[in-house]
Amino acid sequence: QVQLVESGGGLVQPGESLRLSCAASGSVFGINRMGWYRQAPGKQRELVATITSGASTTYAESVKGRFTISRDNAKNTVYLQMNSLKPEDTAVYFCNALVLGRNCWGQGTQVTVSS
Repeated sequence: QVQLVESGGGLVQPGESLRLSCAASGSVFGINRMGWYRQAPGKQRELVATITSGASTTYAESVKGRFTISRDNAKNTVYLQMNSLKPEDTAVYFCNALVLGRNCWGQGTQVTVSS
């Protein structure tokens, strides 16, 4: 079993930056892909970015060029650097790990972008 703990959310103004972190513990040897999803009020959870153990990345079109996902395999931690934040980025951000074909989720961290 894998446990995921997110940190780094908060309230920022449009144009500012935040960095989210997600630390994995437990049976981390089974993790291949990790990523970030988000869910805004009244909307479905959507993919933001993913990164494989080989460092291949994917991004949602809405965040390309602004967000960067990275991974420190030695620390079992994945990061999401978010730049040029917009009000529409406001959501609860969830860390995800694909572990031997099964999805594991963190508890989520709130990101609010508002002036």
